[in-house]
Amino acid sequence: MKKISRISRARRRSICQPPASGQRPKLVTHQNVTTAVKELIDYYRGFEPFFQRHEQSDWSWFYLCGQLSNLERKTIEPMVLGLLGAIPNAIRDLQRFMGESKWDTTPFVAHLQTQVAAWLGERDGVAIVDGSGFPKQGKHSIGVAHQYCGHLGKIANCQEGVFLAYASRRGYSFLDERLYLPQEWFATDHGKLRKACRLPESLQFQTEGELALDMLQKLNKRALVPFAWVAYDESYGKNPAFADAIAALGKWYMAEVPGDTRVWLRTPLVEEPGPSRMGPPRLHRRVRRSAPAPEEVRVLARNLPRSAWHRHLIHEGSKGPLVAEFAVSRVTPIHDRLPSIRQWLICRRSAGPQPEEKFYLCNAPSHCPTPELIRVSGLRWPVETALEENKGETGMDHYETRTWWGWQSPAFSQDHQMLQSFMAHLFLVRLCLVFQKKFLRSPSLKLGNSSPRRSRKTRDPLKMPWPRSTTINGETMPRTALIGSTLKRNFANAQKKRLVAKRRSNNQNVVVM
Repeated sequence: MKKISRISRARRRSICQPPASGQRPKLVTHQNVTTAVKELIDYYRGFEPFFQRHEQSDWSWFYLCGQLSNLERKTIEPMVLGLLGAIPNAIRDLQRFMGESKWDTTPFVAHLQTQVAAWLGERDGVAIVDGSGFPKQGKHSIGVAHQYCGHLGKIANCQEGVFLAYASRRGYSFLDERLYLPQEWFATDHGKLRKACRLPESLQFQTEGELALDMLQKLNKRALVPFAWVAYDESYGKNPAFADAIAALGKWYMAEVPGDTRVWLRTPLVEEPGPSRMGPPRLHRRVRRSAPAPEEVRVLARNLPRSAWHRHLIHEGSKGPLVAEFAVSRVTPIHDRLPSIRQWLICRRSAGPQPEEKFYLCNAPSHCPTPELIRVSGLRWPVETALEENKGETGMDHYETRTWWGWQSPAFSQDHQMLQSFMAHLFLVRLCLVFQKKFLRSPSLKLGNSSPRRSRKTRDPLKMPWPRSTTINGETMPRTALIGSTLKRNFANAQKKRLVAKRRSNNQNVVVM
């Protein structure tokens, strides 16, 4: 008895500990549960018409519920056993849907981006490009290679994805993604692996920058999501051609660049081709020999006076405010030995005895306010946070598929697993907007109004009909894919144990399936 009492006291102490955000969690009420279920049903109705078959829609709905559940491991087998039970062929059917089923994901991506624009869109929104690694043990999964893995912070055996996210003052979410295939996968010795992973023969090697640019061009062409900025890290900032392509889209880039990037404080004079006073005539343009040599941005930053640096708040995070010092100036970068266009140089250094330095080049106009430049330069955290949330909350990296179809559809260039994870994450963002009314700036953002296809008749969300497929039916799966009964049970437990309910915060305290 004493041992049990000690365990219970320790459990009570852990429950009473405040969350990492430092905010006091709110109690989940029955109205919260009902609203969450209703929001989820309305949210999924927007995607349902894009499936060609009812079984595909049913399995997508079930997989979405599994990703939003409180299962520790959100792979196919635990989902089926935890939510359906030991039903014959159910695991194989779901594996076939995720890894082999063909469905055009283009309208799904368009609808997802439409919802992001409706809930988070702002005219000066920021599209963020970032890569993320998925560690793997074997060598038979599509795209696996010994390469740098940002998730581990070192070179490891992993898959690499290129992600496009969106950030505004309302929130952040995902827009698109691509799987990066290393060049070695197109070598002759990988022929058997390509065939086993069902890699299309017409596919050619593309760099991560080319994949990111393709996503940005399609996003700009669709014109569904308003954005004025494109932000990316140093791995993309090393390539000036990537910045030129973004500028050609009519967008402003915020490019993190290496410290050895060379710039001029003043644009040097350029000599045009023509006769020379001494020697043969000049065939190409060149910088006048009397012009000063360009400086590295890290050297330029260290030579700035102390009065040029100002402290600004970047982000109010869960571990406290993130503050850094900034210095902003106009410079002319060097490009192919010639001066490029006049740009902003944003120098940033963290506080502390050993400050970390970061440098950004931006093609925004000269009248762009300094606070806006600092705000956008600090918007690297949303995509990193979204990746952590998606991997931790919805099981984004819990997939077990090895084929090209499971990661990325051969004809429609979108990943089944990643698209489902994007859907789950956007729904959690939706719930944050619904239950934090201070973010609802648009009159269209109302409870239960997430889909234009919503029926006018008010229906109890806990009494919605079950899916129609033969494997998932009324006998094997209760109403609303087990959500209604699960939420009711969780609500009853929360009423009995209020301490448990107080511990749940942010996304987890709204929907626990």
